[in-house]
Amino acid sequence: MVVRMRLSGRMCAAVACVVVAGSWVPAHADPPPDPLVGAPGLGDPYYPLDGNGGYDVHHYDVGIDYDPPSRALAGTATITAHATQALRVFNLDYAGPQVRTVSVNGLPAAFERNGEHELTVTPAIVLLPGLPFTVTVDYAGPAVNTNGEGWTFAPSGGAFVAGEPHSATSWYPLNDTPLDKATFSLNATVPAEWEVVSNGVRVENVVDGAKRTVRWINAKPVLGYLTTVAIDKFDYLEQRRADGIPLISAFAPNAEERQRELEQRLPEILDFAENLYGPYPFEAAGGIHLDADISFSLETQTRPVYAPAIDLQTVVHEIAHQWWGDWVSVRQWSDICLNECFASYTADYLWPERMEGKNVDDDYRETIQKYRDNQKFWNVPLENPGVGKEFTSVYYRGPLFLHALRKQIGDEVFFGAVRDFLAVHAYGNASMPEFRAFVQSRSPVDLTGFFHAWLNTTAPPPEEYLFPGVLRS
Repeated sequence: MVVRMRLSGRMCAAVACVVVAGSWVPAHADPPPDPLVGAPGLGDPYYPLDGNGGYDVHHYDVGIDYDPPSRALAGTATITAHATQALRVFNLDYAGPQVRTVSVNGLPAAFERNGEHELTVTPAIVLLPGLPFTVTVDYAGPAVNTNGEGWTFAPSGGAFVAGEPHSATSWYPLNDTPLDKATFSLNATVPAEWEVVSNGVRVENVVDGAKRTVRWINAKPVLGYLTTVAIDKFDYLEQRRADGIPLISAFAPNAEERQRELEQRLPEILDFAENLYGPYPFEAAGGIHLDADISFSLETQTRPVYAPAIDLQTVVHEIAHQWWGDWVSVRQWSDICLNECFASYTADYLWPERMEGKNVDDDYRETIQKYRDNQKFWNVPLENPGVGKEFTSVYYRGPLFLHALRKQIGDEVFFGAVRDFLAVHAYGNASMPEFRAFVQSRSPVDLTGFFHAWLNTTAPPPEEYLFPGVLRS
């Protein structure tokens, strides 16, 4: 309901009022939002200015021209979307080189850059709700090294893109939110001696004189931080799954032989994850093995980016993300356990158990005994860990939570529930509360206390939740 309060003259004298449409309103009250202006952010509790309101993107077609020696980057991004409200102004997220021109539906549009990553666009004609529109942004300038938070220079002289939760804004404009997935294609031109690797299927790789043009198409919806481009003097390992899905893996100069050996196991790893979580959800797979000083690998869609110091566990982790994080993505960054808890559990527990014959129950008990009295181990909750703490406890405590949950409800319920949960949210988004409710709907056991103890507190769970089922022995 709407409640209106009448202020007396004395009250108005005290707070300073103005008359608006016959009603007394405090003079310092914020003006109502302009209904024709798209919001500059979507209010994620961790990153409130990520994403933009007023439209939904369907496809990004990004064309770039990059010269490694000069580090000059020129690009044209064509964004196909539809308006969800009338728009005389809307924003894109962008932090890359200088914008030269913007057009909307083929007509020149006014634009300005503001904040950390806002590109505010004023189309010549107001966009009407429900109708499609196209934005084209032309930009060029020196690329900036983000040191693993977007566009990053490689020691070879090439470049690559990696970073979570942000990276895409460093090289093309977009609606940078987990809530707006879209298909993606990349057309890249580089000097002929360089190679270009990206997401999805490579449909063109042509050398014409001194230039090479490469086109990659990602036909399934993808988030901004899961898109990538890598430019280097790569060599390739090309394989094919039994179902015909092409596997292209790229290796930067100085990549070690063990990295190639790991990629040779990719069909086996995909089969393993598929047996757990359902059919592989994308049209291609592979990996990009960098020669760069970065401290992380990243689950860029269809083709993860790998730092040099990796092992089999890392590859299994990033491939598990193709289901947990890529196929089904978080609604908000507070839901990060859905991504990292499952990828870590898959690599740290399920692979050793099923493929190497390890007794992971013993591993679980040993870990609990080692860290049970270590308060630092428990001081970041798994659900809603807090801004800046997203990528902490989900890695080392997330697998313990999922193993305990599995023993609490049994293998049949656990594996059936997680597989079905993914299918229900296919190519979309999900949250931790939704996961809790879904698992509870499959189990006759009341899980309220279990979930609260494991996900929301900053202390070891009570004994009954710490050692459920066979873990008690």
